[in-house]
Amino acid sequence: MSTLAPWANGPFELIVHAEEHLRSGDDFDRRIALISFDDAIEVAITTYLTLHPIQRGRREYSKAKCDEWLKNFHTKLDFIEEELAARALTWKVEKSHIVWAHDHRNEQYHGGKKGTPEQVVLAIARSAALWIFGVLFDVADAEAAVKEAVQATLPQILPLRKKEFDEAIDTAIDPVAFGDVTYTASELLFNTDYDAYRDLGASLAEDAEPVRREKIA
Repeated sequence: MSTLAPWANGPFELIVHAEEHLRSGDDFDRRIALISFDDAIEVAITTYLTLHPIQRGRREYSKAKCDEWLKNFHTKLDFIEEELAARALTWKVEKSHIVWAHDHRNEQYHGGKKGTPEQVVLAIARSAALWIFGVLFDVADAEAAVKEAVQATLPQILPLRKKEFDEAIDTAIDPVAFGDVTYTASELLFNTDYDAYRDLGASLAEDAEPVRREKIA
């Protein structure tokens, strides 16, 4: 993934936050995901319209037009409509669908009906947030960028040693002494180069398997 422009981080982090809640899957998380995806749409448009032209491909808009577009969610979508026309692009997510998902978001945030958002509503809000972000900040694959960012926040699963690898490596390679401390070859290899440990261990264990079977027989 190419590095995002620093001014794109705000809306991007909102999308990542929404994605993390969406993946958690419970009712509360789905409500937060909808609100965050919807907020990301507004923040992306607001951020874009308040940038210096040099930060948005030299595109210029009058102050009066920007003030009008920044009034509310619907006028921000009016900006998207004009921007798509100027770039000869079409709506990837229909405007009416985005408004529909936004109305559901308002029910979650302001209304009295706080049921769990339907999957179709979440899908629309998510698709719209990713698409609008990608268009405005020139991110060719916003989906991949978000997946990479979410993956980076997950706890890393450490590889485990395998008994058959340890035995095969330690049979083939003598221990190594450092002063008064002696380390087995498998221990050193596992802690310094896991790929080499895995590949050598698998190879030596495979070579040793016929010999082991012959002894058992």
